[in-house]
Amino acid sequence: METLDLQKLPQHVAIIMDGNGRWAKQRGMSRIRGHEEGAESVRVIVRATREIGIPWLTLYAFSEENWRRPKLEVEALMVLLKRFLQSETREMLDNGIRFQAIGRLHKLPNDVQKTLRETVEKTVANREMVLTLALSYGGRQEMTDAVRTMIQKAEAGEMRSSQVSEALVAEHLYTVNMPDPDLLIRTSGECRISNFLLWQIAYAEIYMTPTYWPDFRKEQYIEALIEYQKRERRFGATGDQVAPSREERDQ
Repeated sequence: METLDLQKLPQHVAIIMDGNGRWAKQRGMSRIRGHEEGAESVRVIVRATREIGIPWLTLYAFSEENWRRPKLEVEALMVLLKRFLQSETREMLDNGIRFQAIGRLHKLPNDVQKTLRETVEKTVANREMVLTLALSYGGRQEMTDAVRTMIQKAEAGEMRSSQVSEALVAEHLYTVNMPDPDLLIRTSGECRISNFLLWQIAYAEIYMTPTYWPDFRKEQYIEALIEYQKRERRFGATGDQVAPSREERDQ
């Protein structure tokens, strides 16, 4: 049986948590019940990430497009989110997990925004791991917001067009001060990115699994990490350029 190499872990894992609704439908349950079981997978994966020693975990919890879902489902998701944060704050504090959220957070209900702020404030001093939830998030919207901010700065005389660079754009994204993901996982068998971290995943390894999110637990997570470790990350170079020489391997 293959084992995980703790010396070759990704520093940042991002996950598109997909399949709650289909998981519930297969079992004759409501979509909301699927989301509830999906929340348990979140708990398991956050705990596993901390135990394994991966410092950054970002979860795609609610997209900009998700606002189009039935009102009852959206309301239930907001209640579930608030309940999750309130119930998990103690564990985050006990395990050194810092919490943060990215996205158009102003669109969330006021009580959810308040709970988000409280959770961020309570965990701000934690240093073992960073858990980021992407909420009311969209990759295109993120880049649009970044461009808008840069234009506003240029109009105010705070920036010149000659200063624009990849680094400057990155400084205006929601993910400023976060490393780019090394591994992107998508559950449920769908093979698309769904507007998630479009800028940041330029060189991420992508792992697709047919497992629905409520069934994605520590065993499946480790399988994804082992697959990641088998890959040769080239970042645009050739295999010969990134492969260590025999002398380097023997050292």
